[in-house]
Amino acid sequence: MSVSATLPRAGFDRPVLAASVAALAGVAAILVHDGALRSLALLGIAAALGAVFLTTGFGFTGAFRSWLTRGDGSGLVAGIAVAMVCAVVVIPVAALVPGYSGFEAPIGLPLIGGAMLFGVGMQWGNGCGSGTLYTAGGGSRRMWVVLPFFCVGGLLGSLMLPTAFALPALPEVVLPRLLGPWAGLAATLALAGLLVRFVLSRGPRPDTDRLRAACAIGVLAVMAFLVSGQPWGVTTGLTLWGAKAASALGFGVGATEYWSWDGPKQALTGSLLAQDSSLMDIGMILGATIAAARSGTFRAQAWPPVRGLVGAALGGLAMGIGARLSFGCNIGAMVGGIASGSLHGFVWFFAMLPGCWLGIRLRPLFGLGN
Repeated sequence: MSVSATLPRAGFDRPVLAASVAALAGVAAILVHDGALRSLALLGIAAALGAVFLTTGFGFTGAFRSWLTRGDGSGLVAGIAVAMVCAVVVIPVAALVPGYSGFEAPIGLPLIGGAMLFGVGMQWGNGCGSGTLYTAGGGSRRMWVVLPFFCVGGLLGSLMLPTAFALPALPEVVLPRLLGPWAGLAATLALAGLLVRFVLSRGPRPDTDRLRAACAIGVLAVMAFLVSGQPWGVTTGLTLWGAKAASALGFGVGATEYWSWDGPKQALTGSLLAQDSSLMDIGMILGATIAAARSGTFRAQAWPPVRGLVGAALGGLAMGIGARLSFGCNIGAMVGGIASGSLHGFVWFFAMLPGCWLGIRLRPLFGLGN
């Protein structure tokens, strides 16, 4: 069921619709002025992603909770399906076409601990990385609290990351690199199929609507990959937002080790529109706002109680730190990792489960049901 279907319909919210369309057009105009046609394409894809996520209610937080508490794996299978759709394109293109790459990460304590922490925060905040973006864009007052704390958590995680890199870890295990692109793709899809079978062993099969939404999201994610040269990621942009805000407040973020590395340093000194993840996060929020305004649901939402806001803040912080230490969220680490044929994507899935379980048990403290 979509988010918009659960809220009262009030028709077009014309002021919000006009403002969000104007904002999206303004960003597009800046990109056109700068001649950044590649970035313009990414903005459009991200806006479409935001609209699709919002209108279908696609997400990972409730999917993990439904599976762990009721054995219903239909939502999780849809999430794995997104990775499988992406893998069909990402693995051979990244292996055979210059300028393209997948997401790879070592398997060690930062990945495992960060994924567990992300799972806790996801259940407290009641949304994941992509879920935070599209529901915040859709008018969720809870996510208006989660989002800035997610950015702060991402910044804190970036400060911890150089120390975390010094901890023991296995090197990257990338199936296309070990087996070649086509055998690596076959092995990746086989492992994803086994993961689907494992998930479905506890409950009902996925419904057609969720699989349709997964295919649509997968196709859009593939388009983003073909335009950008790497899989779609969410949390790097949010980390950058936190660092930019801290720098504007006078904190010496640029002098820290992580933000002295070439990529982060360039992102910190450049425009928010110049970094792909940041640009797509902006586009996703605006696309979701446009969709919510069209359905009349943007202003039909209430603020949660105080303890719900506390859970939102703590959940955002935990997700931000966890995502940075574990190289992403459900999108970047799990979907992007699996789609790249990197075993860290599968490990991330299983490492997050204990965190989700703990987060679910503590949700009532923040006024959240299960």
